[in-house]
Amino acid sequence: MADVVERTSVQRHIYPRTVRFADIDSQGHVNNVRFLDYLEDARFGMFAIDLHNAGEEPFKGLVVTRHEIDYRRPLGFRPDPVRVETWVEEIRPVRFTLRYEIRDDDQVYVTAMSVIAAYDVERAAPRRLSESELAYLKRFSV
Repeated sequence: MADVVERTSVQRHIYPRTVRFADIDSQGHVNNVRFLDYLEDARFGMFAIDLHNAGEEPFKGLVVTRHEIDYRRPLGFRPDPVRVETWVEEIRPVRFTLRYEIRDDDQVYVTAMSVIAAYDVERAAPRRLSESELAYLKRFSV
């Protein structure tokens, strides 16, 4: 039976992620720690690459302040990529919460959450999200 999580009508950012041989552990599935790389790759795609490709200013100065991850089923080596689907659950002036599913059409392998804070690298201090950043986050917001 398929392991499907109920979807909302929220626009999700979709990042296809290839399962690499280096991701596989001695038990023949993606190592739990490697899933954090999948989430990081999806965030970089969402907040840097996609915006750059669209001619928009990428986000600068974001830091992860919290991760939660639930491993729902093993993911083995496969030729087809999985999707890291990401959406925004909550937006505050200096931080926001992302939700993720690592999945294919039939199964969800991982569900996760990250709290991301806007950060001013030069001042080494939190900063407020800009209007353009807030507008972009709202595209993917619940």
